[in-house]
Amino acid sequence: MSRLALLGGGFSTDEDGLLDDWVLGHARAARPKVCFLPTASGDAPAYAEKFLAAFRPRSCEPSVLPLFRRESDDAALRAFLLAQDVVYVGGGNTANLLAVWRVHGVDRLLREAYAGGTLLCGISAGANCWAEGSHTDSFGPLTHLPDGLGLLPGSVCPHYDSEPGRRSSYRAAVASGALSAGWAVEDGAAALFTDGRLTEAVTRTPDARLYRVRADTGANGADGAVEEAVPCRLLGGDVTASCGTPSG
Repeated sequence: MSRLALLGGGFSTDEDGLLDDWVLGHARAARPKVCFLPTASGDAPAYAEKFLAAFRPRSCEPSVLPLFRRESDDAALRAFLLAQDVVYVGGGNTANLLAVWRVHGVDRLLREAYAGGTLLCGISAGANCWAEGSHTDSFGPLTHLPDGLGLLPGSVCPHYDSEPGRRSSYRAAVASGALSAGWAVEDGAAALFTDGRLTEAVTRTPDARLYRVRADTGANGADGAVEEAVPCRLLGGDVTASCGTPSG
């Protein structure tokens, strides 16, 4: 069973810790080893410290893997990554992240870890990287990036509700075929995929939404794309919240 999660929040943006606790709850170990990869931020020290500060008090064994000042040889790097129960990827530049991972062979190791049961997850660039393509500002203006590890079929768009232009630009990319149908994650929502299929969707706030976005040339999609809202469970509550309604 291979699993990955797209996060619309976590330790870097939220104070309640709900999404991070949700991730840990899906780890294969009671006290999981959790490795943070801050590659997309250029291994920003403050980002790594914020992760450690958030996860050290939790029931887990947190660590950080820097690649810009790498110390491990290939064998040690492989052993370390395959021993992790959760790999948590931070935000930043998606295109740069993919390039650095490939230089160091981390892309291949993450595929191996994924196949072996390690839960892969991340926010922003750390969500984009798992799909076949994504919506990104890696090159300055918002655009489509037909690149990724391809562990999740289709495309991903983070910050769907919080960054100006995200929604319209992603819909246009999907409508034109520049990106295949995919998942739009609003800040506060998260999605778990098992063997490439959506198996759980949650939110930390009642208003956060997860959408399935696809091209549609019919009357439902006036701009050539249609959104289908996914029902989500509200974390911290016993009810199932409806993440909005389908939109054309």
